[in-house]
Amino acid sequence: MSDALTYRAAGVDIDAGNAVVERIKPLVKRTSRPEVMGGLGGFGGLFDLSGKYKEPVLVSGTDGVGTKLKLAQQLGRHDTIGIDLVGMCVNDVLVQGAEPLFFLDYFACGKLDVETTVAVVGGIAKGCELAGCALIGGETAEMPGMYPEGEYDLGGFTVGAVEKSQLLSGAAIVAGDVILGVASSGPHSNGYSLIRKILERAGNPLDLDVGGVKLADALMAPTTIYVKPMLDLLKSGTVHGMAHITGGGLKENIIRVVPDALGIQLDAAAIVLPPVFEWLMREGNVAREEMWRTFNCGVGFTVILPRDAVEAASTLLAKHGLASSVIGEIVPAQGDERVHIG
Repeated sequence: MSDALTYRAAGVDIDAGNAVVERIKPLVKRTSRPEVMGGLGGFGGLFDLSGKYKEPVLVSGTDGVGTKLKLAQQLGRHDTIGIDLVGMCVNDVLVQGAEPLFFLDYFACGKLDVETTVAVVGGIAKGCELAGCALIGGETAEMPGMYPEGEYDLGGFTVGAVEKSQLLSGAAIVAGDVILGVASSGPHSNGYSLIRKILERAGNPLDLDVGGVKLADALMAPTTIYVKPMLDLLKSGTVHGMAHITGGGLKENIIRVVPDALGIQLDAAAIVLPPVFEWLMREGNVAREEMWRTFNCGVGFTVILPRDAVEAASTLLAKHGLASSVIGEIVPAQGDERVHIG
């Protein structure tokens, strides 16, 4: 007679999953907001929106961290990749003027390792703290046979809200507005398939010094979360548009928020590549045009506003620890090509 089978024998350890939930409860608690109803462990996360907005528009976003996950797993660095996950989602909804309210995560693996999972979720909770949004739920999926040992996948989802009258649609953008580039911490979470190819070709020199830090540290620097500084800047009423520089780089992201009749002129000389991007460009023999359409090139977020509002905006961002500089302007569209870099 065959032995009686159990879920654990099939590769799923419910006890390990419960242990993860207990370990992450205090981390999640630190992200709570007054609007959160109930605790972790319910079938759905509850968030009370009443009383905060007159005409709320909900703005949702979902994302992952791409193949930066492979590098994190290769290096055994699991504590900051969750910050990347939050950053990629909340920076997106921020572009439309929305304050991220809450976040949910999806963590999937072949075999659950409690320490790794807690480290990853700890990073997600830290990202939520930085963004001021509540981590109100998520899914930890143990799926034997779906992922090799030691590998896992991540997904994130956020909901933000903005008053209908304050929604940033890009309609206020006019020719003559300037593009203020705000510094990134590094490649953030984009272009890592190319980065990993360059690393492999270079012999994985992860201890190499680039600008005073090890290459591994420069590449694993978590995505900057721009939420609190930008929400502060939005209070000025001078912002006409914003763009999060993600996949597609500087060339393809800013134009997404600009009205069809307008284009952008970027000043190549104003876009100074930080050391890690210089190394990637040199070591990979990557054309500058390819750099602009793959990476943020040191500019993780852009703000479009009138020229006379730039100085005050830069001063405010500096108080939040963010460096910024003018990298271009809005111009009338000229034919089909709406993005010019020169």
